[in-house]
Amino acid sequence: VQLQAFGGGLVQAGGSLRLSCAASGRTFSTYAMGWFRQAPGKERESVATISWGGGSTYYADSVEGRFTSSRDNAKNTLYLQMNNLKPEDTAVYYCAASRSGIATRYPRNYDYWGQGTLVTVSS
Repeated sequence: VQLQAFGGGLVQAGGSLRLSCAASGRTFSTYAMGWFRQAPGKERESVATISWGGGSTYYADSVEGRFTSSRDNAKNTLYLQMNNLKPEDTAVYYCAASRSGIATRYPRNYDYWGQGTLVTVSS
């Protein structure tokens, strides 16, 4: 499967963005999906995960209550709604797919990765 993330940009603190991740192929609905981010000089970290059916989600403590992950399996698309953005949210955001269907927060468990989209939050 090929993943393409888009929707990043420059936003002021307190603003919102919605990231999308378009997936190719007919097996998207069987994959667990994750959003990760990597800031300059830092390791890639999990932001949110969502089960194959969308019924189970996980959020990092740093984004809980501000970010919402969802998916539309009919459209082969994953979303990340980001509200009340903070300068520390600045990073390249990646979407990833896990063939196992198990949503985890560990990058090593994901098989496919999108190219990343840059989110910059100004103070």
